[in-house]
Amino acid sequence: MRPSIPCWPALAGLLLVLAGCGGEPPPLDFAEVEAARLRGDYALALELTRELAGQGNADAQAELGRRYRTGEGVPRDYAQAYRWYGLAAGQGLALAQVNLGVMYATGEGVPASYAEALRWYRLAAGQGNAKAQNNLGILYQQGRGVAADPAEAAAWYGRAALQGHPAAQANLGYLYETGTGVPVDAPEAVRWYRRAAAQGHPEGQYNLALASRDGRGIPQDFIAAHQWFNLAAAGGLDAARNAREALAGRMTPQQVAEAQQQARAFRPVSERSAAAADEGDDDDNDDREDGA
Repeated sequence: MRPSIPCWPALAGLLLVLAGCGGEPPPLDFAEVEAARLRGDYALALELTRELAGQGNADAQAELGRRYRTGEGVPRDYAQAYRWYGLAAGQGLALAQVNLGVMYATGEGVPASYAEALRWYRLAAGQGNAKAQNNLGILYQQGRGVAADPAEAAAWYGRAALQGHPAAQANLGYLYETGTGVPVDAPEAVRWYRRAAAQGHPEGQYNLALASRDGRGIPQDFIAAHQWFNLAAAGGLDAARNAREALAGRMTPQQVAEAQQQARAFRPVSERSAAAADEGDDDDNDDREDGA
């Protein structure tokens, strides 16, 4: 009689699938979705996302919610986005909670409710999510869904700013510039504007340009001001474009050329880790809520 072949355990950490062992394939992991996307196999990434989401994987549910909200690879469908974000948020996933909050704040697929947005932002912010902390700061600053509390807004902006969130840094700078919830402190405002600007944040660049032009909290410097106006204008701020053209009339051609050269040489540098990465005039602050 031919002896049977036993199914030995894997050696040296290698999983050996032997015929006749009847082993089940290893369960899917969300990392496989990311791997498929990096390979450019977007169809497989979507297929795996759907499968994992159906199995209750919170990361996949949030990803499917993002796809339906943005229309990436699927027809845009806010009801489906809300459904999948809600499932992931119910499992405690901060990324889904903040995006569910954004949907309530903007009325995407659900009746607009700042009170509900506030609830979901608080849950995500309590887990240290910088986007939620910034958005919570906006609600407290503007009194949406809660009584206006500038000091509380400054506290939430500060938490997000320390994590390197550029919109929060620009917002915190604005509070220091205007003395809203914190003492007026022009140098401190400039410090936060500079950190936001260095990350490529248009509002931070614009406000840093204004401070440089006017000498508020920083020595007056038309070249630096023109550079930052130029970069903010490239980021889509019409006010920065107008301010740049007006400032150029007060500068020599050599100064303008130097400022333009500095703008061309600029490269944004993010303060945020890959894990964390997963927003006018001189009193403008970035009040757009951040999600997705």
